[in-house]
Amino acid sequence: MASILDEYEDSLSRSAVLQPGCPSVGIPHSGYVNAQLEKEVPIFTKQRIDFTPSERITSLVVSCNQLCMSLGKDTLLRIDLGKANEPNHVELGRKDDAKVHKMFLDHTGSHLLIALSSTEVLYVNRNGQKVRPLARWKGQLVESVGWNKALGTESSTGPILVGTAQGQIFEAELSASEGGLFGPAPDLYFRPLYVLNEEGGPAPVCSLEAERGPDGRGFVIATTRQRLFQFIGRAAEGAEAQGFSGLFAAYADHPPPFREFPSSLGYSELAFYTPKLRSAPRAFAWMMGDGVLYGALDCGRPDSLLSEERVWEYPEGVGPGASPPLAIVLTQFHFLLLLADRVEAVCTLTGQVVLRDHFLEKFGPLKHMVKDSSTGHLWTYTERAVFRYHVQREARDVWRTYLDMNRFDLAKEYCRERPDCLDTVLAREADFCFRQRRYLESARCYALTQSYFEEIALKFLEARQEEALAEFLQRKLAGLKPAERTQATLLTTWLTELYLSRLGALQGDPEALNLYRETRERFRSFLSSPRHKEWLFASRASIHELLASHGDTEHMVYFAVIMQDYERVVAYHCQHEAYEEALAVLARHRDPQLFYKFSPILIRHIPRQLVDAWIELGSRLDARQLIPALVNYSQGGEAQQVSQAIRYMEFCVNVLGETEQAIHNYLLSLYARGQPASLLAYLEQAGASPHRVHYDLKYALRLCAEHGHHRACVHVYKVLELYEEAVDLALQVDVDLAKQCADLPEDDEELRKKLWLKIARHVVQEEEDVQTAMACLASCPLLKIEDVLPFFPDFVTIDHFKEAICSSLKAYNHHIQELQREMEEATASAQRIRRDLQELRGRYGTVEPQDKCATCDFPLLNRPFYLFLCGHMFHADCLLQAVRPGLPAYKQARLEELQRKLGAAPAPTKGSARAKDAEGGAATAGPSREQLKADLDELVAAECVYCGELMIRSIDRPFIDPQRYEEEHLSWL
Repeated sequence: MASILDEYEDSLSRSAVLQPGCPSVGIPHSGYVNAQLEKEVPIFTKQRIDFTPSERITSLVVSCNQLCMSLGKDTLLRIDLGKANEPNHVELGRKDDAKVHKMFLDHTGSHLLIALSSTEVLYVNRNGQKVRPLARWKGQLVESVGWNKALGTESSTGPILVGTAQGQIFEAELSASEGGLFGPAPDLYFRPLYVLNEEGGPAPVCSLEAERGPDGRGFVIATTRQRLFQFIGRAAEGAEAQGFSGLFAAYADHPPPFREFPSSLGYSELAFYTPKLRSAPRAFAWMMGDGVLYGALDCGRPDSLLSEERVWEYPEGVGPGASPPLAIVLTQFHFLLLLADRVEAVCTLTGQVVLRDHFLEKFGPLKHMVKDSSTGHLWTYTERAVFRYHVQREARDVWRTYLDMNRFDLAKEYCRERPDCLDTVLAREADFCFRQRRYLESARCYALTQSYFEEIALKFLEARQEEALAEFLQRKLAGLKPAERTQATLLTTWLTELYLSRLGALQGDPEALNLYRETRERFRSFLSSPRHKEWLFASRASIHELLASHGDTEHMVYFAVIMQDYERVVAYHCQHEAYEEALAVLARHRDPQLFYKFSPILIRHIPRQLVDAWIELGSRLDARQLIPALVNYSQGGEAQQVSQAIRYMEFCVNVLGETEQAIHNYLLSLYARGQPASLLAYLEQAGASPHRVHYDLKYALRLCAEHGHHRACVHVYKVLELYEEAVDLALQVDVDLAKQCADLPEDDEELRKKLWLKIARHVVQEEEDVQTAMACLASCPLLKIEDVLPFFPDFVTIDHFKEAICSSLKAYNHHIQELQREMEEATASAQRIRRDLQELRGRYGTVEPQDKCATCDFPLLNRPFYLFLCGHMFHADCLLQAVRPGLPAYKQARLEELQRKLGAAPAPTKGSARAKDAEGGAATAGPSREQLKADLDELVAAECVYCGELMIRSIDRPFIDPQRYEEEHLSWL
């Protein structure tokens, strides 16, 4: 069998093009160029499937890309359209003359029901080959099935509805599970729910649709030949498994609402349009005797789901008794009617027939038409051929229809991705609103179009609609690109002029007070709009000029604040002597540069408040740049002026920790002029180190000298280490201060003595008081009576110095005694040292035969050894190996040199003459062997390696050499 998805046999004979109700020629516009570069693809394109059935086709259904058709009376052909080359034939196994009445395929394409004319129903699952009869369904001629899209799966249908030719509605559920020979039947249950009646009694249930709305409500629409019934209700919580019984139980006492039409075809058919497979349906179309009832489905309405209902009446020659329609399918904007020889497509927006597609007589009469909701393809067939319609870009020209209906919102929605069409819609909407005198809405739409700017602006000016013109200008301004600076300047200036003129006209009119306030708020909103901030900032100079020309100082300040042009705001307040308002602006925006600029003006009028603001800003201000304002302010010399300057300088020094010399020098000058009591305290707090003070010492000395602050001068002299000058100046103020200065050079006794002599000379010569001079002598241990005697006059008697002379003699005597005691202690110490040396010459140690080396633990007497007073004994070579790592580099080099020389020296010979000759030769050549051994012993055996300083120095050495750690670690494993 050939593939059913081959390409067209002949595109001219098998394709049909949608003829829309509106022409599809683009409306030219100055902003766009509409050039149709290629032929537009038709909306509905028919394709005949390259398939020749072996028997006549009796029924065909398609769902979820699964196609099922019955051939003859006993063959079922199933095709997965994704694998069209692998068709599947299933034999129904019928021996009687029963024919296939109808077939029903669920939304998953998994569950197929075959209703036979013999009132039997067969069930075939997508994944099985077995045809299973439904015993509980026997005796019912099934006309319609309402699948459960919410609960249905590939393995189970969930609760479904079944409509019969006797008018009964049953609830059933099917399961795909197959047991053994005596396994469970596929029909889990089959129970009656409701009976549909017309005037003559029960009527066949022609269509059944069961859906669930987004709010959880369930609804069922069922149709008979003349009536359309609605069942609406909400399932109880957790009652999904109960199916539809609760929904129909609500209508047990009263009939459901229905729509009825008198004419009848003997049957009817209902079609839904669902945007997505499992979403709620949006529209319906009911094919009945009088025509097609179509409209929208609104699941939120409590009384009826149907809304915007309209009836499309059959044209002449179509309908009961003539050429009745056989089937109907619904797409997004069209419904398609199937007649015996053609297909007609009707636009649901306009009711116009947009397509009449006739079929050739050789294919025979058309039987039925179905829609695959998953793919959107439409399928129709005759007994010998199958056709498919592709639906492509159905909404392409819908915007024109909505535009002609003045439904601009929908028109814009369907041409949102086509700028030229969207511009046409916006222009038409703007014109429509302008004619309706809805000028603001018109302005908003005009601003989005590509219409000529001047033309629209003149249009609003002629209509005297300044408010709408302002709206139009604002919208245009918001849509400008960053490079369009000239246009932005023009628009912002024009808008400002419009608002100012409007405010000027309304101001002063008491009847228009509310309108004035509204206009002012809109103007302020325009000035502060974030969308326009960039353009307003670029045009701020021209806007300020406009505000100044209108004399609107209020908005001038407001605009300056928005543009963060605080300099202009502060200058405005200062010009109007509103200094506190100016300071408030400065304090609020905390801009240091503005403080530097306006502080000289503000400090003259509100010094205390300004200094408070400075202190609040703290380190954000550079105090050096505020000094000119303080100097200018404090030149008057008033106490209040100086106190404010001192308050801020003290804050900088004590709180902020300023170290700048200029700040400290200025604070010194303020102290010297206004608060001399604080001058010395500041100098003492700064310290006495010349390298740590932050003021200029020479400047401070000159400043203190000019203002006569002698104590402060003395302190500066001390910091400068000019002690003689400090003592000389201190003697003019206070002798005790001079004494403090004289004790400062602690490391220079000669200078201290010289300074104290100055003090003594001053006391003796100036005060002429011997007792005070003696007290001064007692204060300094460096002075003696003989040092101060020359300062006394000749008439002073010895009695005045008797006590001082006696004290001096006693001190000399005590010093002599101390020297004698030190000499005796030195003699005794020398005698003890000589006695210890004598004892050391006679000390010895005993070595037993069993004694062993402390390092290698081998017998000691086998090789040369060393014995230490502490008791440790070492072989000579073991001690050498133990001592070597702890010696400094130069001693290790010396040790190697001694070993080399000792190895090269000749061994001693027997006999005195030879020994002497060897000693004589060695003396001429270099050190003797005994001398080398002595030097080696002094270097190696100077102290015990375990008890001496060498062991103490090695306390931080690891027990295992890092270079041999791995080797040692592996040896332990």
